[in-house]
Amino acid sequence: MPLQPPPPLPDDEPAPNADPQANPACVMVFNASDPSGAAGLTADITTVASVGGHPVAVVTGAYIRDTTEVFDHFCMDDEAVTDQARAALEDLPVQVIKVGFVGGPENISAIAELTTDYPDLPVVSYMPNLSWWQDGLIDQYLDAFRELMLPQTTVLVGNHSTLWRWLLPDWSSDRNPGARDIAAAAAEVGVPYTLVTGIPLPEQFIENTLASPESVLSSSRFELFDATFAGAGDTLSAALAALLACGTDLGEACNEALGYLDHCLDGGFRPGMGHVIPDRMFWAEPEDSDDDTPDNTDPPSLEDFGFPPHDIKH
Repeated sequence: MPLQPPPPLPDDEPAPNADPQANPACVMVFNASDPSGAAGLTADITTVASVGGHPVAVVTGAYIRDTTEVFDHFCMDDEAVTDQARAALEDLPVQVIKVGFVGGPENISAIAELTTDYPDLPVVSYMPNLSWWQDGLIDQYLDAFRELMLPQTTVLVGNHSTLWRWLLPDWSSDRNPGARDIAAAAAEVGVPYTLVTGIPLPEQFIENTLASPESVLSSSRFELFDATFAGAGDTLSAALAALLACGTDLGEACNEALGYLDHCLDGGFRPGMGHVIPDRMFWAEPEDSDDDTPDNTDPPSLEDFGFPPHDIKH
C-alpha cells in the first residue's frame, strides 16, 4: 500500500516555524575539523551557537594537532566540499558565510566560485597563522586566497603580524603599518573592510581595529592576558559572522564580537598540557555559590537511571 501524504493543516493553524524570524540566523562556516577542540570547526560551531546563530558547518579537511601545535593537515576533495555546501544552501536560509582554513588552492577556488553564486551573502574571511605548515604550501595557499577569495570577502580578519607579512611583504617604512595601511592593501584586491587584531601598544596593551582605506570604523584597546591561547582568531571571526547574520550593524558587531572574545579569554581553560582554550560558553556556567560545604554526594549509577548492567555474553 503506497504511503499517503499527511493531511493539510487547517487554515487557521500556522505551519511549524513558519516565521523565519523565530529561528536562529544560519551561518555557513568552512573550516577544518580540529580534534583538540581548540580551533577549526569546533570553535566555529560553539561560537555561532553561543552568540545565538545556527551553525551550518562544512568540513574542508582535518587537522592533526593537540592544544599546543598543529602537526599536519589532511585536505578534503574540493568536490566533496562543494557538494556539502550546495546541499545545505539549497535548504537553509544562510545569512552569512565564514571562511577559515580550508586546506588548499582547490578548495579556495571551489568556495570562491560558490560565493559568486550567492552575491548577496556577506563573507567573513579569517587568515590564521600558518607557520606550522611547509613554506611552499603556505605560499600557494596565500596566493590563491589573495587572488580568488579576497575579491569575494566583505570583512577580512587577521592578526596584525600575519596580515602585514602577507599583504605588505615589501613594507619599507621605519614605522609599522597601521590598520588603514593593511586595509588599503586588502582593498586593492576587493576587500572593503579589514579587522586587524593584536596591534602592539606600550605597557602590555594591544589594539584591535576595524578599518577601511579611508577611515577607522571601530577601535578597542585590551590588556594582554598572561597566557597563550589557541583558537582565538576563529572564535572572533565566527562571532562577528554570527552577529552580522543576526542583523547587527558592522561597527557594533565588531565591538560585540571583541567583547565576547574578551570574556571567552578571561574564562579560558587548559584542558590538556598545551595552550589555553577560550571558554566560548562562559555565560552558561553556574554562578559561584556562597555555600562552602563540600558536596560528598556520590554521582548516580546506571541502575539509578533504570539501565540494566552490561551482562552480554561474548
